[in-house]
Amino acid sequence: MRNRPVVITELPPSPEQEQSARMRRYALTMGIRVLCVIACLFVQGWWLLIPALGAVFLPYVAVVFANAVSRGGGRTVERPGAIEPRDPA
Repeated sequence: MRNRPVVITELPPSPEQEQSARMRRYALTMGIRVLCVIACLFVQGWWLLIPALGAVFLPYVAVVFANAVSRGGGRTVERPGAIEPRDPA
């Protein structure tokens, strides 16, 4: 068991916060994919390969990132030194 009290900064993010962050990551990755698809319409030659590969592989990357759940807790807080009593003299 734990001998010391739980510090609020050591708690993991709430499920709502974690889900919101994962949804933002997924939306950003899929937005980049849309840009890759649009770029495929305007790019010619061998350069077409770069946005085409992005359009093909970004959905996989987006799903993997969206399903990645953070396993670690929060950061440990560094505390200042002990409080020393003042001399009443």
